[in-house]
Amino acid sequence: MAAEYREPLLKKKYYRNCPGSLPISSLFPFLYFMIRDFHIAEREEDIGSYAGYVGSAFMLGRALTSVSWGIFADRYGRKPVIIMGTTSVVIFNTLFGLSVNFWMAVITRFLLGSLNGLLGPIKAYAVEIFRDEYQALGLSTVSTAWGIGLIIGPALGGFLAQPAEKYPNLFSKDSLFGRFPYFLPCLAISIFALAETLHKHNDNDQSSDDSYDALEAASNESNTKDMTEKDGGRESTSKQSLLKNWPLMSSIIVYCVFSLHDMAYTEIFSLWAVSPRKYGGLSYSTEQVGEVLAVSGFSLLVFQMSLYPYVERLLGPVMVSRIGSILAIPLLQSYPWIAMLSGFTLTFVINCASVLKNVLSVSIITGLFILQNQAVDQHQRGAANGIAMTGMSLFKAVGPAGGGALFSWSEKRLDASFLPGMLNQQSFTLKFREMLESNYCYLITGTQMVFFVLNIVEAIGFLLTFEPFLAQHRQ
Repeated sequence: MAAEYREPLLKKKYYRNCPGSLPISSLFPFLYFMIRDFHIAEREEDIGSYAGYVGSAFMLGRALTSVSWGIFADRYGRKPVIIMGTTSVVIFNTLFGLSVNFWMAVITRFLLGSLNGLLGPIKAYAVEIFRDEYQALGLSTVSTAWGIGLIIGPALGGFLAQPAEKYPNLFSKDSLFGRFPYFLPCLAISIFALAETLHKHNDNDQSSDDSYDALEAASNESNTKDMTEKDGGRESTSKQSLLKNWPLMSSIIVYCVFSLHDMAYTEIFSLWAVSPRKYGGLSYSTEQVGEVLAVSGFSLLVFQMSLYPYVERLLGPVMVSRIGSILAIPLLQSYPWIAMLSGFTLTFVINCASVLKNVLSVSIITGLFILQNQAVDQHQRGAANGIAMTGMSLFKAVGPAGGGALFSWSEKRLDASFLPGMLNQQSFTLKFREMLESNYCYLITGTQMVFFVLNIVEAIGFLLTFEPFLAQHRQ
């Protein structure tokens, strides 16, 4: 029956991931300016720290409720959780765009995270409706939809924030969008989520809905049967405590480490791109950041839907994760040097680097998705993904807060001797003196330390993908 429902569900249900993931990182391109407009930071260098607190609020809220949402999904079905999560986006993401102070922004983001339980149930479905040979495609689709949301969200944030300044012919400064310059991107995402929730399908889609409901009913019936069976007096594998399932827990721990890295990178990239050149940033506008992320999102879609399933089938999910993590390290460490470029060269190189980094990150996460869902029986997948979401959310809550604090700290250490802020002019050869005298002396900054720390986290994740730490479920 899994094969019968695979195509319609692939097209229709998995991309409900997008409304859930769009608001997670849509704020990062404009968060720097939002915190500045709240006038809570005493110095420009402190903005990153406050931005980190706002970014962490969503993940902290999700960490506190993910297990509960997973258990709820196992007991009452995945569909109600998906609908409630999408509805929460409509309400609280809209309110976030209307924030008038720092604490309103933090509270609305926290509530948005608490009520957003989408990813766990959708990941569970990806395994339940696909045969073993198609699970890489199913989970690749899930991670692609989620990953695209995490990239297109910031792209929308970049293009639509501060519309009265960017599009004065359409939006006056006295209008609602002039008084609330960060409301438009939040409203656009909320409208998309509302349309998805209220969407009336045609006859073919209705047939697909019937199949979806039938599959969910069959899954619930199977779950009930599994939970009442005993295997020859021995406790069934499906009845064992999830916390004692080392293949599951080890893959979740590795997943959490890479999630910490990815969330910190997502915030740091946007903060770095919009920060002034004197602090080693690119001095990009929110619109330019949006353009970079839009290109990355399209490229990610093409890769995940066309190449990833074949790469995973050839190398296996663990090897894909290892290769992705080891390639990301030199790529990240090149970012401070990319900031020395300008013009078309900068645009081309930063787009290529962003595309490659996001492809590697989503490939790693997809491989770990596969390991997690292969490690448990069907009726435990909602709870298992709830545990994964809790751990991942805790680590991702640390990511923006730690990344923002690290970014602010790096901007204050411009003359440090180790991984310096501003490179000492005397350390350059005569060949670079002319560049230094042309305002390039500030381009290699504390971002060296920022990306160095990110690479330490990536290296830890890479080491954890080896035995005896990472155990794979043997079928």
